[in-house]
Amino acid sequence: MLAVFRRELRAYFASPIGFVFVGFFILIAGVFFAISNLLSGNPSFTGVLSSLTFIFLFLVPILTMRLISEETRQKTDQLLITSPLSITGIVLGKYLAAVGVFVITLLITVLFPVIMSFFSLLGLGWWEILGGYIGFLLLGCAFISIGLFFSSLTDNQLIAATMTFAALLLIWILDFVAQAVPTDPVLGLVFLALIGAGLVALVFFSTRNNAVAFVTFVLAAAIVVLLFVFSRSLFTGLIAKILSWFSLVKRYGDFGLGILSLSPIVYYISFSGAFVFLTIRMIEKRRWV
Repeated sequence: MLAVFRRELRAYFASPIGFVFVGFFILIAGVFFAISNLLSGNPSFTGVLSSLTFIFLFLVPILTMRLISEETRQKTDQLLITSPLSITGIVLGKYLAAVGVFVITLLITVLFPVIMSFFSLLGLGWWEILGGYIGFLLLGCAFISIGLFFSSLTDNQLIAATMTFAALLLIWILDFVAQAVPTDPVLGLVFLALIGAGLVALVFFSTRNNAVAFVTFVLAAAIVVLLFVFSRSLFTGLIAKILSWFSLVKRYGDFGLGILSLSPIVYYISFSGAFVFLTIRMIEKRRWV
């Protein structure tokens, strides 16, 4: 894993990608810092971090688009798959390299609150800033895991970047969509049935086993029907509840206020781990194809 991590980290700065990511991120952060803090005299730096979450939509696809798709395009993925390294080690090495570039960028932005501390008469809320940085890091890691997964689906970097951007945009607007969707329980049943169908499809494409997919279908259908019959109220507003549960941006709110809660930390780590696991499964399928 460490060998892959070092290789990928060097590759970022041997090409324009790493410099574009770091440079553009620092530029936008500097603009927000100047407007939100220096010109307005506002001592709260967490507002800058909250504003910067939007540029993840554009920068994360650039950071992650080549991670695995480039290997697939150059056919070097087969060398990695057949090497003594484990698939898990390869994927984690690539993921941590992208996270490493992100961490380097964040460390540079620490200069902004340090500069501001020289001009703040009342001092800065460093614990609040630390909480904001922790949440920002966890949110970025979750977004990077999504980009890593989509990079494993294609050998075209542009397609990988486009799919990542679309997925991140969908996640970004989930809160707005959740407020607009109807609360009818029948629609909740249909939505849950669609999720079950997606689960069955995922099981089938992961295992290529009709029996396992059929058992999954029967169990999913039985659970959905039983829930609807015996707990119909559960389906009222279910679509909004499910969409809100998948919201990554909403969970950043407490971090932006300097509040560290265990629940969002566990959620971000679990979310990132889930997409890293899916990426591992996608690559493992190629070993046997």
